[in-house]
Amino acid sequence: MEKMAGQDIPDSVRGTTRLSTMTAGSKRWPIVPGIKPFQRYGRCGTEISSMLPGIGSIADDICVVRSMNTEAVNHAPGVTFFMTGSQVPGRPSMGSWLSYGLGCESQDLPAFVVMTSSDRGKTCGQLFFDYYWGAGFLPSRYQGVRFRNTGEPVPYLDNPAGVSREARRLLLDDINALNAEHLADYGDPETDTRIAQYEMAFRMQASVPDLLDFSNEPKSVLEMYGPDVLTKGSYANNCLIARRLLERGVRFVQLMHSGWDQHGNLFTQLEEQCRDTDLPSAALVKDLKQRGLLDDTLVTWGGEFGRTPFGQGDPAKPNGRDHFGRAYSWWLAGGGVKPGTVWGETDDFAWNIVKDPVHVHDMQATIMHLCGINHEALTFRYQGRQFRLTDVHGSVVRGMLV
Repeated sequence: MEKMAGQDIPDSVRGTTRLSTMTAGSKRWPIVPGIKPFQRYGRCGTEISSMLPGIGSIADDICVVRSMNTEAVNHAPGVTFFMTGSQVPGRPSMGSWLSYGLGCESQDLPAFVVMTSSDRGKTCGQLFFDYYWGAGFLPSRYQGVRFRNTGEPVPYLDNPAGVSREARRLLLDDINALNAEHLADYGDPETDTRIAQYEMAFRMQASVPDLLDFSNEPKSVLEMYGPDVLTKGSYANNCLIARRLLERGVRFVQLMHSGWDQHGNLFTQLEEQCRDTDLPSAALVKDLKQRGLLDDTLVTWGGEFGRTPFGQGDPAKPNGRDHFGRAYSWWLAGGGVKPGTVWGETDDFAWNIVKDPVHVHDMQATIMHLCGINHEALTFRYQGRQFRLTDVHGSVVRGMLV
């Protein structure tokens, strides 16, 4: 691609690939190679962009998948597809399925926690919809609990002024007694959810302040996560909270960071995104490893799709890339993944997968397998049929596993 920079990607390579409406009607397809050089990292020698030196420093601990593919061409359907198994909202999210299948280890925190962040300049209008962590048709007790990045992390967790913890306990006891009577009369599972969530909220009044108290974190650990680690709502801050959640028994932690949408600011904003997320992501893996938690914790890092190998904008001087689901990369670490390896391969134009393709449903099946669940067996009956995360698709990619 370096040699052919500026030339059009040949028709024989592009074929009939579906693209977004922003570029589907383009007359030119000018090749834009990587904006920064790639380097070999670690003993394994995996090639990773020099914009990601932190990820490079954990190359021997991760498996890079270069052959991910999806049918989605726009953000919300793409995220929904990976998180729920369908591009149409309404089905349970992956965290909800895993909470339903595995239960909750922690008595004082939810099984499934979500945290979001964005780039400093708020350059992208991507929205985080609740159905990315919703329970769909599963009982709502399995939906993710979102920790907010401004104000109180969990709304209404604090007692109102003048209400003591003892008074709150008495109030909950009375409410739970009424709800228990209602549950006995009508058998509505949502009433059971309400009882459980009231109790969880009461316990979180004590557990969340302790979770967010970093005073016992060594300086060396804080520095590992980078300069933004103490900035509330930053990706770095969320990564540190994620580690603290995981060591407290939370089953599934979902971090989402917006801003990966460089249609017209590729040569400035992409590096900013990498700077925001590179060190904290690597630190999370290192931190889990040094605490002995990485062996039974699976870390996955990726997006709903990649970006086009051709440039978007003025063909003579393109300054962006469009959405591209035909071939893109993820990485995984821990939890039974084969470290220091690369899985899959594309052609020289990074357009077509030529070896070991991994579809979205395959990755879902593999993640479920690594969490100890047969993706074909974990089902829930709804509207007359059994549903599962992978619908009727997906195969475990055993070559990526130890």
